[in-house]
Amino acid sequence: MDVATHRRWMLLFLLAPALLWLGGLVVLPHVELALLSLQARVGPGQYAASLDQYRTFVDEPLYWNTFVRTAVMSVLATLFTLLLAFPAAWYIAKVAQGRLKMVMLVLCLLPFWVSEMVRTLGWLILLRETGVISRLLQATGLANQPVELLYHDATILVGLVYASLLFMVIPLVNSLESLDDSLIEAAYDLGGSTANIVRRIVIPHAAPGIAAGSIVVFMLCLGNYLTPTLLGGKDSLWFTEQIYTQFITRFNWNQGAAFGFLLLFLSSLLVWAGLKLTGQRFGAVMKAS
Repeated sequence: MDVATHRRWMLLFLLAPALLWLGGLVVLPHVELALLSLQARVGPGQYAASLDQYRTFVDEPLYWNTFVRTAVMSVLATLFTLLLAFPAAWYIAKVAQGRLKMVMLVLCLLPFWVSEMVRTLGWLILLRETGVISRLLQATGLANQPVELLYHDATILVGLVYASLLFMVIPLVNSLESLDDSLIEAAYDLGGSTANIVRRIVIPHAAPGIAAGSIVVFMLCLGNYLTPTLLGGKDSLWFTEQIYTQFITRFNWNQGAAFGFLLLFLSSLLVWAGLKLTGQRFGAVMKAS
């Protein structure tokens, strides 16, 4: 066996666990769900090829409106996350040095040392009618009675931003660290204002990181189930709730599979449109992430 063949076999051997993992837990389940989504029940235990599951999404306003609402809320959450993450990423990449930089990164990572369920329940303790913030408002005289801060769109956005902040900070830090400080110094020497420097130098340089973080945060928000359900209540109208209802409550796996693929397709379409509008290339964005 020559050296080239030996290397190919060694590479295949090293990749085998990952390929088996992806094939068994990602590809095969998606193929099965795709087949389920293209079937309709015509009798007890009898199924026939059909697009009825997808027609239901188009014909039923509740499902379409729920997806549009979920997409809009996810876009808003992504924008708010970017606004919060950019100053933090700039401080970590360009201001903090040594141990302080490490501490800042650990602080961003700290909430993820516990599960999403625990983090969301923490918000419930803070925001419920008998929670910490409500009692604080009453104690300071800013409210005369208990204040219910849960089950609002703003509450869902707070939870989504909190859960997604790290995934925006890391790509931004990676992009901003490669920005040469001499470019900013030269811009100031030439009389450039801070606003112009940010707009013409910093943001264009960080654009791949912004796009990468936005894609990750948007997809996480769009596919989030726990945060909208717990913080938004039964009337949160999140599309993942519709998928859960079809699979678990109604045992309609065909409809649930169709909704899952619609979520995947429509979200991918929105990401593609965002890349086209911003002029970013997918390869460059993935390198930034």
